[in-house]
Amino acid sequence: MKHIWILLKKDFLLEWRQKYSLYGLLLYLVSAVFTINMLQEKPEAETWSSLFWIILLFVSVNAVAKSFLQESKNRNIYYYTIHNPRDIIISKLIYNVVLMLGMSLIALLIFTLLLGNPVLNLGKFLLMVITGGISLSLLFTLLSAIASKAGGNSALIAILGFPIVVPQIIVISDLSKPLFISMSVTGWWSFYFILIGLDVLIIALSIILFPFLWKD
Repeated sequence: MKHIWILLKKDFLLEWRQKYSLYGLLLYLVSAVFTINMLQEKPEAETWSSLFWIILLFVSVNAVAKSFLQESKNRNIYYYTIHNPRDIIISKLIYNVVLMLGMSLIALLIFTLLLGNPVLNLGKFLLMVITGGISLSLLFTLLSAIASKAGGNSALIAILGFPIVVPQIIVISDLSKPLFISMSVTGWWSFYFILIGLDVLIIALSIILFPFLWKD
């Protein structure tokens, strides 16, 4: 835990020193929602939900994809000599989860202020926003690690991520739709725990596979 905390502290300090990256994400988020507001002031509930998750997906790509790609080769060699690879991947997963939790809640706030909030079950939707942000951050952290060890090409994240993120987005979208209508839907919690199961699987794959990636 001590090594993980040291790595987490390093990531937060770097993010704080390079605040332009965080400000760029916030500017992208506000600009995207403001543009939607200009084109369609009060979108329908289903459209609102689709736009929310699409924008959150792009925010996740921009926020999380750089986690490994920004590390230089010499710095990675230095980390290799002083840290266990599992400590590194766990610290990156935690850092990106915290970052995406913040961005997800900010996105919900901006959507509510500029586009209104047609959600009828706000408690469950807030749970979905938190879980969805965590799911996306975990997935793109793993993809960033793979891309960094395959030439550091960020385009690989999009290529590898598309077939993997589609099932995740479908599950998130299906879980969100019933929250915009007044009807009670059976089996909602079953689908929710499927999403949690996917997150656990991604964490397990990250911890198992990253040491092998790290050796290369």
